[in-house]
Amino acid sequence: MSSRMIGVDVGGTFTDVFVLNETDGTASVAKVPTTRPDQSAGFLDGIGREVADLSQISVVVHGTTAGTNALLERKGAKTGVICTEGLRDVLEMRRRDRPRTWGLRGDFEPVVDRRNRLEVPERTLADGSIRTEVDLDAVRAAANDLIAQGCASVAILFANAYANPTNEAEAVAAVRAIWPNEHVSASHEILPEIREFERFSTTALNAYLQPEVSGYLGRLENALKQGGFDGEFMIVQSNGGVMAVDTACRLPVRTALSGPAAGVIAAGYIAQSAGFENVITGDMGGTSFDVSLISKGRSMLSPQTSIDFGMVVRTPMIEITTIGAGGGSIAWVDKGGLLNIGPESAGSNPGPVAYGLGNTRPTVTDANIVLGRIDPDNPIGGTLARLDVEAASKAIDEHVGQPLNLDTLAAAEAILTVANSRMAGAIRLVSIERGFDPKRFAFMPFGGGGALHAGAMLAETGIARAIVPRYPGVTSAMGCVIADMRQDFVQTINTLVDTLDEAAMVGFMQTHHDKGMALLDAARTKFDAREVGFEFDMAYIGQTHTVSVPLVVTVTDGVVVPPSKADIEAAFDAAYTATFGRLLDKGVRRIMNLRSAVTGKRPKFDLATLAPKTSGEVVPVSTRPVHFDGTWHDTTIYDRLPLPVGAIIKGPAILTQPDTTVLIEPDLQGRVDAFGNTIIEPVEGAV
Repeated sequence: MSSRMIGVDVGGTFTDVFVLNETDGTASVAKVPTTRPDQSAGFLDGIGREVADLSQISVVVHGTTAGTNALLERKGAKTGVICTEGLRDVLEMRRRDRPRTWGLRGDFEPVVDRRNRLEVPERTLADGSIRTEVDLDAVRAAANDLIAQGCASVAILFANAYANPTNEAEAVAAVRAIWPNEHVSASHEILPEIREFERFSTTALNAYLQPEVSGYLGRLENALKQGGFDGEFMIVQSNGGVMAVDTACRLPVRTALSGPAAGVIAAGYIAQSAGFENVITGDMGGTSFDVSLISKGRSMLSPQTSIDFGMVVRTPMIEITTIGAGGGSIAWVDKGGLLNIGPESAGSNPGPVAYGLGNTRPTVTDANIVLGRIDPDNPIGGTLARLDVEAASKAIDEHVGQPLNLDTLAAAEAILTVANSRMAGAIRLVSIERGFDPKRFAFMPFGGGGALHAGAMLAETGIARAIVPRYPGVTSAMGCVIADMRQDFVQTINTLVDTLDEAAMVGFMQTHHDKGMALLDAARTKFDAREVGFEFDMAYIGQTHTVSVPLVVTVTDGVVVPPSKADIEAAFDAAYTATFGRLLDKGVRRIMNLRSAVTGKRPKFDLATLAPKTSGEVVPVSTRPVHFDGTWHDTTIYDRLPLPVGAIIKGPAILTQPDTTVLIEPDLQGRVDAFGNTIIEPVEGAV
């Protein structure tokens, strides 16, 4: 009986499924519309398209936007907070920032209403000593008040709980004894790290998401089991690793940006296999364009991310820059006569005008259709018989052409020019503005719409070539199958190197190691290897911002052997010099936080198994006129998946496949590599 691994990525427009048959190494893909408001229907429909018998599935890995969407749309649960006296408004005050720079006031509503933020007597000082023991009667009274007010979840947020969790742990135990469900989040469990607002915000957002995300994942797990599935169900987290579903239900805040993170993981693996260590990824779906940078084979991890203004999540996340320039992004002309793209999107329903589902405002996809770049007779997703080109043309005329005094084709080109400019701006943001030269990178477009814009990105940014993966429309779903299992831990130490308590430090390291290994042991998946990494957040005394200092730590028979103080100082000097180019004379080194990562390296499949098995002459399917640079070009159309390894397709050409359309513009060529990727580069640069 075959054994199959399945990756499922739920996006704003489509739900993508990647099925790997572990028995023979073959793969298949499916793309179905995302269902709203409950995404589980599309999830199950997508799997059902490819696998009739769920008992044949060994692993299902899911990249979800349920948490991200709940935050952005503010559709989480009614949440309560029990906090230290005097700290009721920390979530509201934030870092004294504001949504807009100018004006006399800024409006921001925390996800927890003030009437549901209750104070109790207790006080732990920054050195960990307890000045006031927690009043457990007050805690129970507050919990009962929140239950009476209809709160479905609660966050316990006590001052300095990272330094000594005793008060908070006692309060949490008292609340869990009377709370009607499992949705109780504690700051010392979620983020035992200094900085009050970030700890409070992350914990409160975790509580806000728990009922929504755990309910959604529970429905999925039950439906899979009812269909005969008895394998392992795992969730992609925002650091690019995966976690067990029970961990995701307990720590849903770690699923924010889960789907885009899976795409970056897949892109890095595909690019490295193809011989490219430096890659800029561009995931263009129906709603957004997500950009990330991979340097020397490593994704950039950010310790903290703002999902939206004031919604700060402090947990390691792959750095992803998102703009509202997806295929469904709506084009509109403002009162000043300027053409804009997004951020409003037509999504999957009603979708672009050409879908014929009721939308009347033109989108980026409509512009590509009108210019002949998308075949109206073979739309991706498999649910529509034909796209309505005439309706798309009328919408572009009405909403863009007439206000700007342009004909239909010029208006459609203008839409793409603005969209491409915004996308190129996002690429510059993650590269040039952070000290990376785009010319040293390859661009990997994926998502349903990314490969239509590859040539434009090369022209706009100076990137030398693009790598279009074998299945670009389902790359994030493939990343779900590829991702390793990873658990991150943090603990504030807040001490000078000279006064470091080495026994306490190794105790924290050992605890993180043991917890991480226990989570790997509990998983039902196999690991090729296990890795443990440690680093400090460090700075000089008087500095606010820290640098990440990787540590060389050996683990012998499960016992952590820590670095010496001299090793720590040398590691800090190397990291500080690499960041700032100099050291501070007579500076006193300070350790703020210990960060640990325990990773189980999951087996990878050989991408060469995805390569086409065909050989011989390359024969186009047809030709059709496509509009480039103000004129129509006779453009050859190829069925992409059968193109043999080594085939070279000169532009203008279009490569079609079920999950996307690849556009090769004039003066560019596409070359099929040994893994079935298409390398797009200038003709004169052909290898």
